[in-house]
Amino acid sequence: MQRKINKAILVLAFTAGLLACNKQLDEYNPSGLTVDAVLSTPEGMETLVNAAYTYTRWWYGKEQGYNISEMGTDLWTSGTGDVYPDLTQYQNLQASNAVVSLEWKQLYAAVNVCNTGLGRIANAGFADDVRIQREAELRFLRAFYYWHIVETWGGVHFSVEETAGVATTANRTPVDTFYAQIFRDLDFAVANLAPTTGDYGRATKPAAEAFLARMYLTRGRNQEAADLAEKVISGYSYALLPDYADLWRMDNVQNSEVIWAVNYMKNLVFNDRLDATLYPNGHSRGGNNGHLMFWMKYDDLPGMKRDVANGRPFNRYMPSLFLLSLFDETADARYEASFKRAWYCNNTSTAPDGMQPGDTAILCTRDVVSAEERAKHSYRIYDRNDVYNTEGGGLDRTHYISLRKFEDPTRAAINEEQSARDAFVIRLAEMYLVAAEAQLKLGNASRAAEYLNTLRARAAIPGHEADMQITAADVTLDFILDERGRELAGEQLRWFDLKRTGKLLERIQAHNPDAAANLQPYHVLRPIPQDQVDAVTNKNEFTQNEGYQ
Repeated sequence: MQRKINKAILVLAFTAGLLACNKQLDEYNPSGLTVDAVLSTPEGMETLVNAAYTYTRWWYGKEQGYNISEMGTDLWTSGTGDVYPDLTQYQNLQASNAVVSLEWKQLYAAVNVCNTGLGRIANAGFADDVRIQREAELRFLRAFYYWHIVETWGGVHFSVEETAGVATTANRTPVDTFYAQIFRDLDFAVANLAPTTGDYGRATKPAAEAFLARMYLTRGRNQEAADLAEKVISGYSYALLPDYADLWRMDNVQNSEVIWAVNYMKNLVFNDRLDATLYPNGHSRGGNNGHLMFWMKYDDLPGMKRDVANGRPFNRYMPSLFLLSLFDETADARYEASFKRAWYCNNTSTAPDGMQPGDTAILCTRDVVSAEERAKHSYRIYDRNDVYNTEGGGLDRTHYISLRKFEDPTRAAINEEQSARDAFVIRLAEMYLVAAEAQLKLGNASRAAEYLNTLRARAAIPGHEADMQITAADVTLDFILDERGRELAGEQLRWFDLKRTGKLLERIQAHNPDAAANLQPYHVLRPIPQDQVDAVTNKNEFTQNEGYQ
């Protein structure tokens, strides 16, 4: 979905209050157009709706979104290049953190764009069928953005009205109020969105149903979650790909398993890399940048140099030893499909004697490799004892098995930061996992096992199908979380999953010693940005989240 944003709408989006983090904002409108004039036309309102979608790009496929949604969990720890250990390992996490400040501003900007559109859409001159579709999209997006806000920060500021001018006060609203509105908006979206779209990236009825199923599960409405997840599974043409690895091919990102995705453009110009209005601080790096974040440093080792195929290694995050231990690599194809373990010689000028192009230059393994076995090979080996200490914490944070789901060998140059890869937000596999968890909580472990076995059958290495099957006795909440780790690692859901299940503290303490050393009970919420707290005038009412300074 190509979204070129009218500059008049940017005036609206960035200067209309948005829970102002500064007490004074400078406004500049080179076109001379007013918000009232623009939004009284169908063309202007279409541009606003398109603008409302763009805020998903601040989170999905972006470093800041990964930091909040995947890091600080049981699955990941810091690579050498990690720039936010306060989020990854809870090292003195405070309100000054730049990531929480940026995401707060953009999520509230997104909500205000939605509120503005919803307040004005009746007078935009739309035909009735178009109006109700666009209203349903805005309601879906508002629910989506408010979910990120309420789960990240708790009962913070809430409004369904357009903010005009600079707001100097903020309210504290109960979490239940947020969710009541989320359900109202999603009910409307489900009732009115079209079942399909020719404009890839727009919300559809099944996307709204899938997200609503996630919300039902989050709020303990398990029967509704189970029923709606099953409806999405069986009521549309979505299908699990036979080969899990095919999900991540750059030539197959729009596939039968994707229910909703953040659409990045093959023409990188349209990903707004150089748009100073959209990305004034250069934070977004334009397109999807997941391909940068999870790669180990390979390009300074013998036999290797940086190239497009092997990627640009920002070395931000490495898998926890626990994440790697979740997979039976002899039976589960998701291990090989999800992780890169070997690098092949592409630089004979630095290679050991006898190493040829295409020979193994680096091998990372979760096994222990003896000195005798190492002596048989000329390539570098990093085994579990090289990379992790005895407690499972990081030891060598530069060389490790690397998540490969987001690699992009189609980039035009070795240092290209942008990828045209779409960021999957909801895919069909999640609906099987939602249904399984809901059925378990309803006391139907056998039905839960059936949903899980469907996913595990798809994941089985040929000839090992029986090894992947489970029984009702195997199904526990921890098993489902482990299965979600195997299926969804890196897909920007983990922190929310652990929080929803009440397992965030327990699982970090059990499986991530780097983060466990600093973890506190109040870390189930993130700090409200300091610039927000400083900006409001009603500081007695709008206070910082507990535990943060």
